[in-house]
This record gives sequence, structure tokens and C-alpha cells, in this order.
Amino acid sequence: MTGNLGKGLHFEERARQYLAERGMRCIEQNYRSRWGEIDLIMHDGDTLCFVEVKYRKSMDYGGSACALPRHKQQKIARTALVYLAAHPRQSKQSIRFDALLIQRQPDGSNAIEWIKNAFYADQW
Repeated sequence: MTGNLGKGLHFEERARQYLAERGMRCIEQNYRSRWGEIDLIMHDGDTLCFVEVKYRKSMDYGGSACALPRHKQQKIARTALVYLAAHPRQSKQSIRFDALLIQRQPDGSNAIEWIKNAFYADQW
């Protein structure tokens, strides 16, 4: 794996595995629209989850928790609306916007934090 794209795909796959181990089922990965991209779209029971994966190798600039600013949230929400319009059967489900944060630790390990309902689309 080379470059940031390879790293991003590696950590998205790690996030998918992590969430699958917790009972979620992946239905789409790297969904793109003209508004942006959603890393993972998964089912958590009857809830459709749009998951943003963030990896940071250091705590500089606040680490992975600070990597989901408002404009990024808006892009994800708009892309989710495009997805729901294209998949009307799923648009009747409850939806949730999650963040899965992977933070490199000083000992070289990676800490994973899963934030359910990281933000809400109706706040705009």
C-alpha cells in the first residue's frame, strides 16, 4: 500500500471489520456523489448508518476527533440524501451518522473510538 489513498482504504477496511464484529452489515463502501463521499454505509439492525472513518497518526491539530468539521458533515449529509433518493426502499429506515476514529498511540498501536450519532443532518 502506498500513499494516503492506500492508507485511507486500509483504515476504512479495518473500520468495516471492526463494525462487522459488532454486528453491523456493510452494504456500500466509498459511495460517491457530486457532493462528496461516504466511507461506509452499514445496517445496524433496522438503522441505516452512514459512517465517516478518520485516521490520524498524531494528536497534532486535535487528532482524529477534530477531523470532522461542519463543512465535511454537510457534504456527508448531502451525499446521504442522494443515496436515499437512489435507494427509496432504504429511505424509510431510521438513519444515523456515525464516526469511527482511529488514532495512532505513542506505543504504535491504534485506538479505535466509535461515535454513534456523531452529528445530525437536520441541524442545517
